[in-house]
Amino acid sequence: MTPNDQPADPPNNPVPPPRRPRRLYIFFAAIVVYAVLAYLLIPLLWHRHEERHPALASAETITRTRSGIPGDPIDIGLVGTEEQLQRGMLAAKWYPADPITLKSSMRIAAAVVLKRPYDDAPVSPLYLFGRVEDLAFEQPVGDDPRRRHHVRFWKSDKLDDQNRPLWFGSATLDERVGIARDTGQVTHHISPDVDADRDKIIADANAAGWLASVYWIDGFQKQLSGRNGEGDPWRTDGRLAVGVLAIAGNPK
Repeated sequence: MTPNDQPADPPNNPVPPPRRPRRLYIFFAAIVVYAVLAYLLIPLLWHRHEERHPALASAETITRTRSGIPGDPIDIGLVGTEEQLQRGMLAAKWYPADPITLKSSMRIAAAVVLKRPYDDAPVSPLYLFGRVEDLAFEQPVGDDPRRRHHVRFWKSDKLDDQNRPLWFGSATLDERVGIARDTGQVTHHISPDVDADRDKIIADANAAGWLASVYWIDGFQKQLSGRNGEGDPWRTDGRLAVGVLAIAGNPK
């Protein structure tokens, strides 16, 4: 063998690093999934479940007139005592509506004709759970008595674990005055966008410092549009806003 006939060097092929067992990756992935489920998702789901008021399980979603005709939709709920509700709405600059009497009916008729403000004018009765509203509040729009924001509330029979009822509310904007079809009395007609007043109450109560928290029930309303007892059209995204009232407000 000549010097030029030296044996060739072996090929320089790197030895591949040992592969980590696939089972190790699966093990660590399982730990991550378990941690996310056990410490994040499941507690969150339980919190959401416990947060929902028990009265929501059998809630009605549409009010009715005295003669049983479908009225305005339920679009808001407030959890708390009657005192909290009264104080919170007043702090948010919503005024209790006067009861319907001959005097208040004559006063609202005169206010409409003379274009005088009537901040606590009565609202027509609607029914939920077979009874008329327990409370009603309103907020004027300028000095025009024909236009006002208003909401009716019905107190639930069921209480949560803190003995608080849920007040089911139907909030709408009255945009004009007309004659009621069933009674012939002077009445207001609503704006179709009922979600706007739902959102306004939440915003007003929150700005007044009277909301501890808010959660939303998607798909609460199965019927997303309709007409009320006066023939006024309405529409909604189907969501119910539920505000939990603060124990003591902190007006801003």
